[in-house]
Amino acid sequence: MKSFEYLKRRFKEYYKDNKEKIPLVSLFDQREFGFIPWDQQIRMIRHMGFATRDNLIKHLINNGPRHVYSSGSLYLNPENKDMKNKSYLGCDIIIDIDVDHFYTPCKEDHDIWYCKECGKNGKGMVEKCPNCKKSKLKKLNWICEKCLNVAKKEIIKLVYDFLIPDFNIDIEKMKIAFSGHRGYHLKIEDNDLRTLSSDERREIIDYITGEGISYEILGLRKMGDNIFGFSRETIGWSQKINRKIEEILKKTNIEIETLLSDKRTFNLNKNFIENLLNYKNNFLNIIESDNMNNWTLVNSNLNTWYKFLGAIVEEIGIEVDVPVAIDIHRLIRYPGSLHGKTGFKVQELNPNDLDDFNPLDEQTEKLDPIVFVSKVQTIQKLEIIESDVPATKIKGKTFGPYKLGDKIEVPHHIAVFLLCKGVAKSI
Repeated sequence: MKSFEYLKRRFKEYYKDNKEKIPLVSLFDQREFGFIPWDQQIRMIRHMGFATRDNLIKHLINNGPRHVYSSGSLYLNPENKDMKNKSYLGCDIIIDIDVDHFYTPCKEDHDIWYCKECGKNGKGMVEKCPNCKKSKLKKLNWICEKCLNVAKKEIIKLVYDFLIPDFNIDIEKMKIAFSGHRGYHLKIEDNDLRTLSSDERREIIDYITGEGISYEILGLRKMGDNIFGFSRETIGWSQKINRKIEEILKKTNIEIETLLSDKRTFNLNKNFIENLLNYKNNFLNIIESDNMNNWTLVNSNLNTWYKFLGAIVEEIGIEVDVPVAIDIHRLIRYPGSLHGKTGFKVQELNPNDLDDFNPLDEQTEKLDPIVFVSKVQTIQKLEIIESDVPATKIKGKTFGPYKLGDKIEVPHHIAVFLLCKGVAKSI
């Protein structure tokens, strides 16, 4: 509780010192706001509306909430607690990409789990304890440049491989933000799309994730002893799949064998891989051709191709939080606010900024989400209260790993991060 009071004061100070920098979102007075305070007995305070940005800033300075949200939805009466009486006007398309939802190799180094049932512990991404098969797990999910870079690549892929070419969405209508923790948000502010129902939004999400793709509709078919694939001239998913196959075939044989035998992704049988490698150059010519699509391989059948193409689709599709995307009453983090699990700022980004953006070591001051870096180096004393805390590399310097009971001295921004993560206390 002492640490929470300290963080609440720091958050209040941030909002006071940066009140001119907190942005005004579009149609501000038609959006519902929600707040999670530092008091753990209160889950969320929502159904609030603000007529002006100044009123919001006053609330932030006075309360220093742990998390700040605004709705993608628009209402005539956003402050009304009865959803029926809010008078719903529509909702922006919201897409959340968070590395919590998909595997990255670095999780084997920094994500820690502990089974409450049998006491087993380990690292990596698990849904059940591998020892007792129970799901009662305590998890400590961490961040690093590698997993955040994976999330960034997903948002770039979403914009430039799907939203612009396949949906013809104006990039000026896209609002992108680093979430302040483990991912990115994208909001599409388009009047023509705001009226879409949850089911219609699901169709969009199914398309960008590759859910339920029919390979037969795309062109895969068996005729006699031959298997025919997709035409290169066809746009959309068939073109994306062809390009990915072409990319794979241009790798070395060792790289192809390693990729296609990986149990986490393709997990293809040895015979198919050997046949593909033997036929690689001819198959590459077919894939690159505008008028050839005979995909017949020795000892291959449609089921093998289904498995291969399924893994290709997994590689191409975007890893999104589906419930967020189809919810027409969803709240998302307000830009410029602080994330209570890190102390980092929810940083708005221009699409042109994405390639070079590095949230853990950003060099452009106006884009830097790490706001508690002291101009005068301030050292704080903490005690570690978790059994294991992974190493953290922020601003080019590594801190940790730490063990339970370790007493440490760290810079102000690292102290805020560790306190927000709940792995340390002030001493």
